[in-house]
Amino acid sequence: MDSLRQLAINEEGFVFNPATGESWTVNSTGLYILKLLKEGKDEDTIARQMAAEFDVDLETAQRDVVDFVEKLRSYRLL
Repeated sequence: MDSLRQLAINEEGFVFNPATGESWTVNSTGLYILKLLKEGKDEDTIARQMAAEFDVDLETAQRDVVDFVEKLRSYRLL
């Protein structure tokens, strides 16, 4: 989680990892998830917040969160 907290993220979805120099962009869903993860929220809480805020069913929100978290793991950020 420390790697995740070090990320610099702007409102347009540009993400920079100062430890590695890598950068990439995320869509609005990824940006939302990333911000909540940085705040220390767990996956279930994030999915529930997404479902409520974006008027999407919980199952879809959970799938989006799981997919994104797996991508972060592949980048060794989690």
